[in-house]
Amino acid sequence: MLATYEVTTRGDDGTAATAPVVWFDPPASAWQLDAGDEVTIVGEVRRRFFRSNGRTESRTEVIASTVLPTRRKAQVSRALENAMAHIEDA
Repeated sequence: MLATYEVTTRGDDGTAATAPVVWFDPPASAWQLDAGDEVTIVGEVRRRFFRSNGRTESRTEVIASTVLPTRRKAQVSRALENAMAHIEDA
């Protein structure tokens, strides 16, 4: 199973940036998110290359390991702590 999202962030100046997010084997809660929900995503940015119409093309996307509604503050805090620990161990 694969969940895909288009996530938009806004900078302090209101400028929007959109990034595609893919989540492999997500839990059932992945389908309960609605457009406009504020989410926290933990994962990695990956650029993949593929052939299309005889040309090499690329796509940059976020491969999510966790996607949580931001309102779930305790779960978000734990997910971010785990991500930071993983970075520090690398």
